[in-house]
Amino acid sequence: MSLPNHIRTTRLRHAGFTLLELLVVLLIIAMLAGYVGPKLFGELDKAKVKTATGQMKALGDALDRYRLDMGAYPATEQGLDALTAQPADAGQRWQGPYLTRAIPADPWGQPYRYAVPGTGGKDYDLSSTGADGKPGGTGHAADIAW
Repeated sequence: MSLPNHIRTTRLRHAGFTLLELLVVLLIIAMLAGYVGPKLFGELDKAKVKTATGQMKALGDALDRYRLDMGAYPATEQGLDALTAQPADAGQRWQGPYLTRAIPADPWGQPYRYAVPGTGGKDYDLSSTGADGKPGGTGHAADIAW
């Protein structure tokens, strides 16, 4: 037994969404993405800056332990590698490795910059070039120094 035509067409008409309804839903999703997306990426930049600061603090602590054992910070030529591998001239005083893992790159994939003596009377300079990978910069591209 088949259904009359007007019942069959009514069921078909209500079986799916109209093109207009789909476009309205897509417009709402696009508006939400346009509002939420930039806020999420702004938080990502802040998180990278905090990560770089935390990593530099850990490197600074390791440098301080190195100085306690060796009597001085690693030379600029030795760099941060002196924290994980014993320098040739270290002798018995080196009690490392001073880091449990390899020296990390900054959150943007660049190596941290290290120099002894530091500027402005500091013992050493430890910094990251930030998001742009170049010295200087502003905002999230600014250098981060420890």
